[in-house]
Amino acid sequence: MPELQKLPGNGRWLPLREMSKLLHLDRLKEGRVLLAFSGGVDSTALFHLLREHDIAFDIAHVNYHTRESSDSEEQSAIAMAAFHGLTCYTHSCRLSGSNFESRARDERYRFFHYLIQKYRYRYLLTAHQLNDRLEWLMMQICRGSGLPEMLGIRSHDTREGIEILRPLLEWDRDSIEAYLHEHAIDYHIDESNADERYTRNFFRRHYSTPMMRDYRDAIRRSFRYLEEDNDTLIEPMEFASLEDFAYAHNPPNLRSLVYGIDRFFKSLGHVLSKSDKEALKLGGEHIIARRFCVSIDSRYTFVAPYEEKVVMDKGFRESCRKLKIGTKLRGYLYGAPRAYELIRRLKGESIPLRSE
Repeated sequence: MPELQKLPGNGRWLPLREMSKLLHLDRLKEGRVLLAFSGGVDSTALFHLLREHDIAFDIAHVNYHTRESSDSEEQSAIAMAAFHGLTCYTHSCRLSGSNFESRARDERYRFFHYLIQKYRYRYLLTAHQLNDRLEWLMMQICRGSGLPEMLGIRSHDTREGIEILRPLLEWDRDSIEAYLHEHAIDYHIDESNADERYTRNFFRRHYSTPMMRDYRDAIRRSFRYLEEDNDTLIEPMEFASLEDFAYAHNPPNLRSLVYGIDRFFKSLGHVLSKSDKEALKLGGEHIIARRFCVSIDSRYTFVAPYEEKVVMDKGFRESCRKLKIGTKLRGYLYGAPRAYELIRRLKGESIPLRSE
């Protein structure tokens, strides 16, 4: 008979051994990893679960100075890491203006990227869990999104060249709190999580929390099935790059094409708008955020910095016309001979190999 743990507030019981499972344990043991650590419920639980499983890790904490307790939470993270013989990296920033959540996310991922590149961590770990995933899906439904966008929080993902693992993604919030309660582990509470001016908090209080308590196991299974369906429906689109120029074979269906381009831009830290995605469905050339040119032909998709008002010689323009290279892409290619040579090869023009 397994030892049981009563979950607070709803009278359900879970075997404690089931609560100790983490996703991607094999990957977690491939090398030292970096945990994004806030000191809240989820990241505190993941910290101790990693210790239980003898995973080699350090932590990274970002202080936005948005609450009176921000500084004490930073000091607590430092002390916690030191007590367990780990390194705690901290970053302090103050963000003003609108769209705080998006800018804060960009700021912390720049910090994480710097640490992973400098200290060669194998993976970045975030403590997203099942409630987060349900909230995200609900918000995406209300925004008119498709299946890949609904599954935006995945257990293994990439962002700006960083591989991300989310080991708690099948744990619900009640199970996490029960784990912390059972082991008498303290954690910080972010008061802003109760502020319903944030869309996610509104969905959390009114929809996801009640649903999770009544249908947790079914919701977990549904996400597994949705991932399987998504992997079947969406063909992968792998971009290769040469300097600032990137290209990929087009997948066999339009949905996979738009999804593949969207993921590529997310890996650069840029989120495509709905109008961007709708425009991409038409093929041809598109300017994204006045910075990037996306050129889609029958076989390939090309992405390069957008260079306008470039004066090109007549021979170059004629060569591009014959190869059906998009007009918006030509400005960049004119000043990037290696990328131009590559695109000529991809389009089938015979070019003698050149020694470097």
